Amino acid sequence: MVSKQVDLPEAVAEHVRDGDVVFVGGFGQCIPFAAGHELIRQGRKDLTLCRSGADILFDQLIEAGCASKVIFGYLGNPGIGISHAFNRAVREDAIAYEDWTNFAMVLRLHAGALGIPFIPAAILRTGDMPGASIEVAEVVCPYTGERLSAIPALNPDVALVHAQRADEEGNVQMWGLPGDTVDGANASRKVIVTVEEIVDAVVLRADPNRTILPSYRVTALAHVPWGAHPSYVQGYYTRDDDLYFAYDKLSRSPEELAAFLDDWVHGVPDREAYLKKLGGQAKRRLTGQSGPVASVSYGFEARDV
Repeated sequence: MVSKQVDLPEAVAEHVRDGDVVFVGGFGQCIPFAAGHELIRQGRKDLTLCRSGADILFDQLIEAGCASKVIFGYLGNPGIGISHAFNRAVREDAIAYEDWTNFAMVLRLHAGALGIPFIPAAILRTGDMPGASIEVAEVVCPYTGERLSAIPALNPDVALVHAQRADEEGNVQMWGLPGDTVDGANASRKVIVTVEEIVDAVVLRADPNRTILPSYRVTALAHVPWGAHPSYVQGYYTRDDDLYFAYDKLSRSPEELAAFLDDWVHGVPDREAYLKKLGGQAKRRLTGQSGPVASVSYGFEARDV
C-alpha cells in the first residue's frame, strides 16, 4: 500500500503553483473551504479559478488577491445574493472572467475528462448570449448538417476536492450532490483531496458504489474534519446559513471583508485552530442527528467464495 496522506499545507505547497488553473469542487455541499483558505495563507497569486456554480469561497480568494481570472457558470452567494468582491473587481477592471452557462461548464470539464478537444452541443445558440465574455466556435454535424456550438475542453492544472471519506491510498468516497466534482477532478492534471474521515479500505470495499475517485487519480490526500464549513457535508454537518447571511452583509465592505479574512483565515494557522475558534456550540448546532449512511449488502456473504 502506498499512502497518499499528507498534511494540507504540504499538499498545497507542493502541488499548487502561482498561475495555475484551479478547479474548485463541491456543489452546495463539500465546498473545499479548508483547501481554499490554505491557498490564501500561502499567498498564491495569479490563479484562474473555475467551476460551474461557484460558492463564496471564490469571493474570498478574489478579495485575498489570489485570483486574476475566473471561469464560471454562476458566481455568487448561493440562495442569498451576488458576489460582492467579484463585482468590485470587475468594476475596477482588476479581474478577467469568462461567464459561461452552468451546463456549458459541465460540458467543458466533461470534454477535458474524456480527453477530447471539444463537445458539440445545441447551446449558446439562438436565445443565448455568447460573445459578452466568451467566443464559441461553430461546427457542422457530418451526419445531419446541423450547426452546433463547439464547447471547448477545460483541463485545470489542479483540482481541490472535499469528500466524506477515503482510505490512505486515496480511494475517495462521496455521496449526496456531486455537481461537476467528478468531471472536474478527472479533467485536472493533479487532484488534492480533503476528507472528513480516513477509513480502512475494507469500509470502502463494503460499499463501492460511493467511490468517486480511485487512488491513481489522487495526487495528495489530507484528513481535514469540517473542511467544507460553512457549506455542508451530507451525513456529517449541515450548511451554516447564519454565516452565509452574515457574509452577504460584511462582504459589501472591502474593509469588513478584509477583517473577516484576517480573523478567520490569516488569524488561524490551520483547520484545527479554525474549529476551536468556531466553538463547540456552533458545531453542535450544525451536526445532524444521523451519521454516514450504513454500508450496503451486496449478498457476497451468502455465497461460498
